[in-house]
Amino acid sequence: IQAAWNLKTRALTEMVYVDEIDLDQEGIAEILLDENAIAQVARPGTSLKLPGTGQGGGPSPAVRPVTQSGRPITGFVRPSTQSGRPSTMEQAIRTPRTALTARPITSASGGYVRPGTASMITNPDGPFINLSRLNLTKYAQKPKLAKALFEYIFHHENDIKNALDLAALATEYAQFKDWWWKVQIGKCYYRLGLYREAEKQFMSALKQQDMVDTFLYLAKVYLRLDQPVTALNLFKQGLERFPGEVTLICGIARIYEEMNNISSAAEYYKEVLKQDNTHVEAIACIGSNHFYSDQPEIALRFYRRLLQMGVYNCQLFNNLGLCCFYAQQYDMTLSSFERALFLAENEEETADVWYNLGHVAVGIGDLNLAYQCFKLTLVNNNNYAEAYNNLAVLEMRKGHTEQARALLQTASSLAPHMYEPHFNVAILSEKVGDLQRSYTAAQKSEEAFPGHVDTQQLMKQLKEHFAML
Repeated sequence: IQAAWNLKTRALTEMVYVDEIDLDQEGIAEILLDENAIAQVARPGTSLKLPGTGQGGGPSPAVRPVTQSGRPITGFVRPSTQSGRPSTMEQAIRTPRTALTARPITSASGGYVRPGTASMITNPDGPFINLSRLNLTKYAQKPKLAKALFEYIFHHENDIKNALDLAALATEYAQFKDWWWKVQIGKCYYRLGLYREAEKQFMSALKQQDMVDTFLYLAKVYLRLDQPVTALNLFKQGLERFPGEVTLICGIARIYEEMNNISSAAEYYKEVLKQDNTHVEAIACIGSNHFYSDQPEIALRFYRRLLQMGVYNCQLFNNLGLCCFYAQQYDMTLSSFERALFLAENEEETADVWYNLGHVAVGIGDLNLAYQCFKLTLVNNNNYAEAYNNLAVLEMRKGHTEQARALLQTASSLAPHMYEPHFNVAILSEKVGDLQRSYTAAQKSEEAFPGHVDTQQLMKQLKEHFAML
């Protein structure tokens, strides 16, 4: 159970071979005809979906916390990886809520206006433009108006179907010579989940006009198809045409970071800072990397730089507090966490700060304060698996075995990708003599973190016990 004291602070393999495949003719035909199909077993270093296929010696879960997909926690939250995407075509086509209100569009324009202007009437209780009454063919023949109308439909109303219809009519009117409309059609296909069709549109647009945005959109398509190596090659092609472009360099760094190749990601983030020394994402990611590399003093310099640039939020002060604590600058630690609690915008952020305060309490030896901090973490976020695990360790030190077991079971069910709860259950069960449960939990711990030495030693001891029996 001692290994849990090395639990990560929250601030910031193996090749698999297919033995046999037994498919009927329909299954084979479906795979061959589906252009968006992705290989179930990817080659090492070519997939973002399988955590064990990353190359470059990424950090272990004992050093840096990982997400449920197996990627290390990055120093910067990116909307593209956080937001939920439509899983079916029906969900993508269905008109969602508008950008200004949570209500669906239900009110229609009155019938007292002429039909030609009914589509453009503004009603305080209704939409700015009634899309169902628009004559898209007429507006597609007016290029300047069509582009503004498309931006409104796509970005404000989020009506992908009508936006795609308008873009198709406009590019046909332009005799397929306008690269801008091809990019817009590709964006619509991407939102609808038709990635191969989107790829064709973006490639066609690139042949007509080299644009940084087109490279970025095409790379997004390849990432959704789980082809990070192709996306990397595309970014490097873009850098040949646009040398020193920050967004392309940053895109390469993000892909390396998602593939667990932290060293290469850090090099490209440093390259970003050579071109733009105020790039918040690069500064935050390099600072996070230094923190998890046992260099909190250097990480502190990067986070202070963000503070000087005007970034003023809960996450930054939370990270500053952690860096100050591990850099033994205790005078600033509690004041940073106090400011972070003051700036927290929701309960999840508050829970993160209390969790880290619990680690500070553990570090100074005040276990009662640590117990209260972890309890406050669960008050703000009842699904905080790490807090359950640490509370179980504290309960175990008090001799409360059953409470510790219940807390560990909750932690392992909430976060099956973490190895600490499974390992602690294995240690606890082994101490009370339940060898079978200990062996099962140790297997889960080994599966979550194959390189954990303590788990391997426990497995060896249990196998010796079983051999004696």
